[in-house]
Amino acid sequence: MRAVIFSWEYPPRVVGQLSGYVSALSTQLANSKVDVNVVTYDDSATDQTQEPSGVKTFRVANPVRTHIGVLTWVLTLNQEVERAAANIYYEENKQVDLIDVYDWHFIPAAVTLKSGLGIPFVYSVESLEDHRSPNANSSYSMAIKSIEWLGFFEAARISVKSEWMKDEVIKIYKVPKEKITVISTNPNSWIKEVLKLYNGVAEAKE
Repeated sequence: MRAVIFSWEYPPRVVGQLSGYVSALSTQLANSKVDVNVVTYDDSATDQTQEPSGVKTFRVANPVRTHIGVLTWVLTLNQEVERAAANIYYEENKQVDLIDVYDWHFIPAAVTLKSGLGIPFVYSVESLEDHRSPNANSSYSMAIKSIEWLGFFEAARISVKSEWMKDEVIKIYKVPKEKITVISTNPNSWIKEVLKLYNGVAEAKE
């Protein structure tokens, strides 16, 4: 199993809880013999490293330095995320089983790679624009929601951390409940559930 994980934050860059979660996840996956490649953002350190756990990290910077908002930042950064993931794909003789996208930021890159290279992706939901924004019906928020919708439509599977979030995804985006997997952070079952999800996506690809 070879997986590529997209996350807009990853140690040492910590914005919220996602950084620590993805770090713990990638380490546990590597301990379970998964070849883990994390593609993340870091303007100050664009490099490729291998951690003691075996996790390989690929840090990319945004080629555009000035932005008027998160949307332009995300859309211009996605091309670098695509490039890094495509490099992994070709360096590994086109053997990438899936991409796991954490939150909406890198959904455009995942959709492009699915269409161009045939790599399926899991959309792992941390939050929704309806919950983050006090005015989720503004044109700005609707643009972000359109990216979220694209992720739900194009993903092979969707991962959430609670039944409540599953219900919210179904209610807001009309996603079929069969497409959504609830994976709790229970340490006794967490990685087993993630691996089960990954294996299901990889087998469906074949």
